[in-house]
Amino acid sequence: MLLSLAIPATAPIITAPVPIFLTVMAIILLTPLILNRLKIPHVIGLIIAGVVVGPHGFNLLARDMSFEVFGQVGILYLMFLAGIEIDMYHLRKNLRKGLAFGIFTFIIPLFLGSVVAMTALGMHILEATLLASMFAAHTLIAYPIVTRFGVTKSPAVIIAIAGTIVTVLGSLIVLAGVLGVYRDGSVSSLLPILFYLTIYCVGLTYVYPRVTRYFFQHYSDGISQFIYVMVTVFGAAALASWIGIEGVFGAFFAGLVLNRFIPARSILMGRLEFVGNALFIPYFLIGVGMLIDLHVVLGGWSTLYTAAVMSAVAMASKWLAALVTQKVYKLTSIDRSIMYQLSNAHTAVALAVVMIGYEMHLFDETVLNGTVVMILVTCTVSSLGTERAASRLKVQLLEQEEEESAKEDSTAHPRTLIAISNPLTAPGIVDLALSMRFPDSSVPGDLYALHVRNDNSASSKAIGRNSLDVAEKAAAAVETSLTPIERFDLNFITGVLNTMEERDITEVIIGLHRRTKIIDSFLGEKVEQLLRSTNRMIVMSRCFIPINTVTRILVAVPKKAQFETGFRRWVQAVGNLCRQVGCRIDFWCDDDTKPLIQTVIRQSRLGIRMSFSNVSSYDDFVLKSTDVNDDDLLIVVSARRSSVSFDGDMDAVPEFLQRYFANNNLIVLYPGQFGTEPPMTMAETMATDIVSPPNRLFLFAMNQARKLRKLLSRR
Repeated sequence: MLLSLAIPATAPIITAPVPIFLTVMAIILLTPLILNRLKIPHVIGLIIAGVVVGPHGFNLLARDMSFEVFGQVGILYLMFLAGIEIDMYHLRKNLRKGLAFGIFTFIIPLFLGSVVAMTALGMHILEATLLASMFAAHTLIAYPIVTRFGVTKSPAVIIAIAGTIVTVLGSLIVLAGVLGVYRDGSVSSLLPILFYLTIYCVGLTYVYPRVTRYFFQHYSDGISQFIYVMVTVFGAAALASWIGIEGVFGAFFAGLVLNRFIPARSILMGRLEFVGNALFIPYFLIGVGMLIDLHVVLGGWSTLYTAAVMSAVAMASKWLAALVTQKVYKLTSIDRSIMYQLSNAHTAVALAVVMIGYEMHLFDETVLNGTVVMILVTCTVSSLGTERAASRLKVQLLEQEEEESAKEDSTAHPRTLIAISNPLTAPGIVDLALSMRFPDSSVPGDLYALHVRNDNSASSKAIGRNSLDVAEKAAAAVETSLTPIERFDLNFITGVLNTMEERDITEVIIGLHRRTKIIDSFLGEKVEQLLRSTNRMIVMSRCFIPINTVTRILVAVPKKAQFETGFRRWVQAVGNLCRQVGCRIDFWCDDDTKPLIQTVIRQSRLGIRMSFSNVSSYDDFVLKSTDVNDDDLLIVVSARRSSVSFDGDMDAVPEFLQRYFANNNLIVLYPGQFGTEPPMTMAETMATDIVSPPNRLFLFAMNQARKLRKLLSRR
């Protein structure tokens, strides 16, 4: 036998636990540093390092239980990150394409692999079908590369991820069918698996969101939340394995279910990505390298021939599937390359299938050794190809962003000031500010945290310094630069106003005033003074639950809000918040404001689930407010007295909010007004619809005709 998955007879050089872990950490540290100079992807570098130090290389390390455990954890973690980082809106938008690609990249390798296995390798139909199922399944081993390039939200990547799950499930179903025919002569064993799969998906979809929301609302400790996520992910994987489904499906499905509770710009997401990319995934890649025996290549012509046939079929069939998907949906050549290279690597499922076939004497040693060579070849090609395709895609996206940024106004890069009073509320308000920023905002020096004090006592200084430290840590956890400002001034309002002028601040985010006296107003005297002293956007927040557990965002918009100069920015801010949280948003506005909100959302490419309710008066707002639940976030867009959108009914809104929404999550937003940005007009909406697909233009025309009929009927 040319390859054995067991440990060789000779003992490894390093056997003590601490030196083993030290060696692995050194490999994880040094491999990227060395291979960066050679332009070799980190993924293939870690696999090569596993070959060198493994039992089939210099035998420095044995592939012991630690690599078994961490390797299995690594592949599950890789699939979980793929599910948790995917943009759910774009997944729904590209789901049909993803399912089609999954079907193509499963059927084509299954058919082509079966034919080649019977003709070129001389297998019978049963063995050929089982081998072809191995060609159909693939592993997202190159996913860390697209993550490093920041293109995980591109349609091609999302399509490839959706297709991966189709192929994994399809391969497992084929495997179960082949085993059923081999043992019992029928495929009746598929029925229990399909039944358990349905119960599994429905159960996780119902239970996980409810338990997660309860846990996150009652336990805000970061470590506890991280451990909870780990328990849910590996619990889902273990349950999937128990019912006969591959654990990678369970990990990926758990990522999809937990997706909306872990925003991309959150401390928890930063911790999850850090642990996975720093430990679990590298361990898995090194473990894959340890399985590869380069002596197999010199094992004889039969092994070389089998390995060449298997590698050629595996890569050619995946390329054909990507080509068919590209032609059917008219995608670009870069999209085809991304889909092909991400689906080209074969590791976990391939090993599982071939080992089962070998133990049942369906495959011989030649096929087993050829599989290992195929893993080495496909992983190398996939890593190198993904690196090149991802870099081309990143350049394309950057060029598009530069063209669009040249057309945008100054609202594209707002300068935000976060007013912080104490360390307890700092993390929540920083999370809100980060969520309201643009998804790809990376402009340095545009985010500030301010603490104002009017005495020099030691306790006051300690509170201020501690508050700013907490705010800095919250921003640093998601790799965002935040400038802390500790200011001694006459009072809070003076400190905020002076800082706004000094730093050219365009928007301020503060905590909503808590009423403590009977004669006190809802907003408080300080905030009312701030509103009178500046025309820039002011956001006041009060959330009793973490922002990522909000199930729905409700936005009350006054009439004529579109005529304010800050209209576009506050719509973008609210849309960014909705996108980060991943929930649905409902705008309460009149029919004249609705198309302009849609235009801003469409032009900003936010891609959120939104709906509209016709609310055109204070009475409508009062009636509609009965729909607000405890886990909703109500955003009330108000206006200053001398602004265009101010209405006399707004005087009654603060008292109404204080009386009926004292225990609800609430944001009161005053848009920027009297600025230099021109107000939006209906002509801008019509221009957007003209350049949009024909169906949008048709819908717009139908809406205008419906309004005209209503107007004529009233007359």
